Amino acid sequence: MASCVVCGKQRAIGNNVSHANKKTKRIILPNLQRLRVVTSSGIKRVTVCTRCLRSGKIKKAV
Repeated sequence: MASCVVCGKQRAIGNNVSHANKKTKRIILPNLQRLRVVTSSGIKRVTVCTRCLRSGKIKKAV
């Protein structure tokens, strides 16, 4: 499973809860984007969550 290279965010597992209070497993996926990023070793293609992307924790390659 992919995860954010900045914060390490990945899928979470929880429960769907019906009105009858029955619980079934579900997977909660973060919004991960695969993009080109400028690093100290050059330009790399990495997976970053949109929260880290929006807060400016990485620099996108043009």
